[in-house]
Amino acid sequence: MKHILGTDSLGRDVLSRIIYGSRVSLLVGICAVLVSGFIGTILGVIAGFYGGWFGTAIMRVTDAFLALPSMLIMLVIIGVFGPSLTTLIFVMGCTKWVAYTRLMRGEVLSLKERDFVRAAYSIGTRNHTIMLRHLLPNVFSTLIVISTLNVGTAIIAESSLSFLGLGIQPPAISWGYMLSEGQAYLSTSWWIATFPGVAITVTAIGIIFLGDWLRDVIDPRQQGR
Repeated sequence: MKHILGTDSLGRDVLSRIIYGSRVSLLVGICAVLVSGFIGTILGVIAGFYGGWFGTAIMRVTDAFLALPSMLIMLVIIGVFGPSLTTLIFVMGCTKWVAYTRLMRGEVLSLKERDFVRAAYSIGTRNHTIMLRHLLPNVFSTLIVISTLNVGTAIIAESSLSFLGLGIQPPAISWGYMLSEGQAYLSTSWWIATFPGVAITVTAIGIIFLGDWLRDVIDPRQQGR
């Protein structure tokens, strides 16, 4: 059989388009998570380590972002600046950092009371060295897990925006754009939209399982269980 998953309305091979579109969907998901993880981790570690009014101010800004629907923010910003790959990555990265900040702050608040951190203080270790060498390595496994979860979420968000026409624009192709193209043919050519949807689902679930496996391998607390 020449076309395993069939063809679309213009006779293009659906499997080839899914493979080609995976580049964009995965690129957006991974880059958006890198941006949001970088911002959120730095703010969370600083807020948890220093505390005081500075940490409180960071958390109040975080709470303000949590109160706003992220999808609405993305729609507004993309509507202003126009849809593009760079805008999509930037917008998703700048709206998904709050989860990292809250989680990293909680982890650091717990870790900075441990004996190894107190010992580092007692020998005069600088604050930035404690954060880089003692705190970040101990929250890395948690960061890996939440990042993999957010990669799947970012892929779904990109697909949603592309489905609405505010994501990836032709001639580029993504799974969300394929879903948008196929919705008009669901009654006659169901495979045009079904298989990209399956690709999104399988990829998101697979990345989550990968994150759980990496946590078991990287986290020293999981060793020997």
